[in-house]
Amino acid sequence: MTLQDRLDAFKADFKSGKPPFSAPAHIHPIMARATAELIAGGAASSALKAGDKAPDFTLAAPDGVLVLSTRLLARGPLVVSFYRGVWCPYCNMELEALQAALPDFAAAGASLVAISPQTRANSRKSARENGLGFPILSDTHNDVAAAFGVRFALPDYLVDLYKALGNQLPSFNGDESWTLPMPSRFVIGSDGIITYAEVNPDYTRRPEPRDMLPAIRRASTPVLV
Repeated sequence: MTLQDRLDAFKADFKSGKPPFSAPAHIHPIMARATAELIAGGAASSALKAGDKAPDFTLAAPDGVLVLSTRLLARGPLVVSFYRGVWCPYCNMELEALQAALPDFAAAGASLVAISPQTRANSRKSARENGLGFPILSDTHNDVAAAFGVRFALPDYLVDLYKALGNQLPSFNGDESWTLPMPSRFVIGSDGIITYAEVNPDYTRRPEPRDMLPAIRRASTPVLV
């Protein structure tokens, strides 16, 4: 089963309201409205694209150790995945799929990091619950997400819904801004140039991790001059 198949199956079960799901039916149109408005507003058009220079970043791992993108790129290509947080089941399924593809990335000479705005404690929970063997980094205030062009602010009516559902993003993120990254993935070559970019305002849609392998291999191939 592909990642998207798993996501689609979860979405269908979630909308059905069948056990173990008990979310009220009225929330689904509100979530769909927010996604539709994000798409219609062209949010993804502001994101960095293949051929752009990726910004350098330094972020903390769950144990507090700082991870520098420049150091990772000195070893080879870098795969960067932005996700919303441990509270998002779609993100957790994506993290599991990235973990399954990790040996292929490593064989192609690439490192992998996942970035979310959540606190280090919640990043530690992400890594533990999903059995991850790659760094989960905390992007306070979504500053790195903004540098990649994937940060957005939740509309007020969606903030109200999240609060009603008990999804208190300020508590998860240690930040009062009510912003999130659009789920996105980038492959960056050692020269800092992006060779693959996939950004989708619809958080229920995620590409297959192994779709990045051709871009990783291109980024791993030395340029002859």
